[in-house]
Amino acid sequence: MSGIGSWFDFVTSRWDEVMSNTVDHAVLVVLVVLTATVFAVGLGIAVRGREASKAVAIGVVGIGLTIPSLALFTLFIPIVGLGFAPAFLALFIYALLPVLRNTVTGLEQVDPAVIEAAKGMGMNRRQRLLRIQLPLAWPVIMAGVRVSALLTTGIAAIGVLVAGPGLGEFIKDGLRRLGLPNSMEAVWTGTVFVILLALAIDLVLAIIQRFTTSRGLR
Repeated sequence: MSGIGSWFDFVTSRWDEVMSNTVDHAVLVVLVVLTATVFAVGLGIAVRGREASKAVAIGVVGIGLTIPSLALFTLFIPIVGLGFAPAFLALFIYALLPVLRNTVTGLEQVDPAVIEAAKGMGMNRRQRLLRIQLPLAWPVIMAGVRVSALLTTGIAAIGVLVAGPGLGEFIKDGLRRLGLPNSMEAVWTGTVFVILLALAIDLVLAIIQRFTTSRGLR
């Protein structure tokens, strides 16, 4: 109990700092996920129905996930320096694959008979995409966005090592002072609030998914 009480005391005594870092962390994650979603959905639409292009796109994007986190963050330092930019670029690369893969999968799962019926109604290629294929694939795409957001929220804590914003500051500070007073409280503060933020973002995305999905697909 003393450990929990000590942690609560640490958090309450630094509440403004905790909230500031949480907001900075959330802003970074939201910007990354929004940008990655627009890019990945657009790429998924571009390569749909083209097996070779689809395989290349998924393969190239998938390479990003094989690069160790710290290495990927530091790769951008010579190009854009320290701060928000290298953290954003590294997280953008990590965020792409779940959205791209689910976009491709969702579009492929649309019943060809439905598309043919839309053709019979006189819809052109763009109308079929916007009014039939994307709405039917939307739940699958949103599932990918939610995975991407959870992944990005966790990895964003590493961005502090390249002077990026967020809750990783508490984790870095705690590890740097490991063994000294309040060091573990700092680590736990960063960890717990990253988890809480990830759950909050996922809840918001779940609500968005529900209200942007047609009733027949919920």
